[in-house]
Amino acid sequence: MINSTANKQVRRVTNLVKKARARREEGLYVVEGLRMCRELSPEQVEILYVSESFLKEEEHRKLTEGFVWETVADPVMKVMADTQTPQGILALVRRRDWTLEEILGQPQTPLLMVLETVQDPGNLGTILRAGEGAGITGLIMNTGTADIYNPKVIRSTMGSIYRVPFVYAEDLHGACDAIKKRGIRLFAAHLEGSSEYDREDYTGPCGFLIGNEANGLTKETAAMADARIRIPMAGQVESLNAAVAASVLMFETARQRRRGKAVSDM
Repeated sequence: MINSTANKQVRRVTNLVKKARARREEGLYVVEGLRMCRELSPEQVEILYVSESFLKEEEHRKLTEGFVWETVADPVMKVMADTQTPQGILALVRRRDWTLEEILGQPQTPLLMVLETVQDPGNLGTILRAGEGAGITGLIMNTGTADIYNPKVIRSTMGSIYRVPFVYAEDLHGACDAIKKRGIRLFAAHLEGSSEYDREDYTGPCGFLIGNEANGLTKETAAMADARIRIPMAGQVESLNAAVAASVLMFETARQRRRGKAVSDM
């Protein structure tokens, strides 16, 4: 059992929690909490850490079966965890890396989210979670977007991190070109959109460009879109939070596809 916060394993975990570079170099990220750790398989996990108090319940002890695991003292778990009140279980999980070709080559009708410099971890995690609910087929981000393996992002996804394919594009405009060559229409969420979002047809292959929380899309990226769309606002509100706007667009697409009709047919 690990009793000291000076233990090298403890230092390693805290480094992975705090530093994106460490996560990239080790190919690992940290998952906390009972709900998200329940979804993991031994093949995904390098090691599981559980606190003394966590192991007092038989149901919890069963969760360690098949895993490489280590017990830590409760005060040590508080140091290792990113949350204020840790649940007593965390895992070092192996990163899963997709390619753009893998995402574009899936059999389902494409529904892509393309993010440019979305920097708030909560927004990124929410987009991924809502995206799973709306049926997106992939998430594509530029390198200025928040680290998807940040513990705050991981918690916000509520497990969608395991199931939705995603990729960081070194060249976002090149990625957009590749997307369009596959016959996928790109719509830019933009304050100067020429049409309201619910007047477009998303039943075919499509993707949405979502920009930075403060500045929106750059001119160059917005120019990659086949159309610019806007979400009309009442009152004195100018725009929506990036995650909320993305969710509105994703679920409008899901609604249209459930009905199986283009907007012009409704």
